Amino acid sequence: MEEGRGAEMSQSAQDLTLTNRERLEATGVQKVVSFDEREIALETVIGSLILEGEGLHITHLDLTAGELVVEGLIVSIKYAEDRGKKIKMKGKNILERLLK
Repeated sequence: MEEGRGAEMSQSAQDLTLTNRERLEATGVQKVVSFDEREIALETVIGSLILEGEGLHITHLDLTAGELVVEGLIVSIKYAEDRGKKIKMKGKNILERLLK
C-alpha cells in the first residue's frame, strides 16, 4: 500500500537537483519537447521547464518513472508556464460556482 502512495506522490511532485552547474537530476518529467546542445524543453507535472546551457546532453531518461539526467554547463533553469493565469482561472471557477 505504501508503494502506491509513493507512486501517486511522484506523479504530482517534482524534484530538481543541480550539482556544480554540470549535472541536473529531475523527477516529474512527462515529456521531452525538444533538445539540442544549448536548450532542452520539457513538460513536467508542474509545467513547462526550459534548461539552457552549453554542451547539454541527456544521459538518462525514463519517462515511465519521470526521471531525467542532463549533463553539461547549465546556465539557466526556468519554468515557462504562466501560473498566475492558471490561478486566476481557478478563482473564476470558484466564484462562478458560488454565484449559482
